[in-house]
Amino acid sequence: MSASSIDEIVRDCLAVRVRLIGRAVTSLYDGALAGHGVTIAQVNLLAALGKAGPCPPSRLGDVLQLERSTVSRNVNLLLNRGWIEALSSDAKGIREIALTRAGQAKVESVMPEWREAQRQAARLLGTTGVGAVQGIAGGMGYAPDA
Repeated sequence: MSASSIDEIVRDCLAVRVRLIGRAVTSLYDGALAGHGVTIAQVNLLAALGKAGPCPPSRLGDVLQLERSTVSRNVNLLLNRGWIEALSSDAKGIREIALTRAGQAKVESVMPEWREAQRQAARLLGTTGVGAVQGIAGGMGYAPDA
């Protein structure tokens, strides 16, 4: 690899910049939610399930663009905590899950800290950055009403 190739990657790589931003923002939320024993990924899974209603775990993976193993790991954790329930399952695994009242209560309980993390993230990104993130996600087909 030539020095110019290295310089080009270091100077221009969008992937590393997106990952750095993602880690910084995720860290804000995870830090704010730590006292509740949940991560922002788990809160978003609970919220997506609450919005979608009872559905197969794979639907949440599709909505949140998560790998099957990530969905499975978080679904098992959330089941064990009583925040979601399996409505049906078979030999192949869980077919349909739903948010429980305890899960709804967990989402409500994290809202003050989530809102503070949201404010911090907005400050970090700035008005232009927030608009850009929302525009890019919308352009990629992320539908908040899914």
